[in-house]
Amino acid sequence: MEKKQTGHCLCGKVSVTAALKNHDVDACHCDTCRRWAGGPMLAVACEGEPDFKGEAHIGVFASSDWAERGFCKECGTHLFYRLKEGGFYALPVGLLDNAEGWVLHSQVFIDEKPGFYSFSQKTAELTGAELFAQYGKSS
Repeated sequence: MEKKQTGHCLCGKVSVTAALKNHDVDACHCDTCRRWAGGPMLAVACEGEPDFKGEAHIGVFASSDWAERGFCKECGTHLFYRLKEGGFYALPVGLLDNAEGWVLHSQVFIDEKPGFYSFSQKTAELTGAELFAQYGKSS
């Protein structure tokens, strides 16, 4: 699979081209991601900033003191999660055109995962506190 991937929102008014760090899909079970995505957020990390076309249709919401989420203002498709500092971008894996070759790699905020679902794959699992500690931040 190519490291450079393309994708688009439901209505097609926003498209993206992004270089990915790898083909690892990470699941976030935090309350904010579950509220935003309707379940765990399944995302892939980008190398640098993705290239979006149709920027006039992109809305941005500051979902915390440290992060923002982008969405299409026309159809509501989730476009990205990004840290306000440090340049980290993650894209929902379902936004991308290529549905093959992904590997469920890790689950974060495992301590906030509700009991009504479970993934069968064995992955790395981090609590919210453990994740924040990796970045030298406190929750």
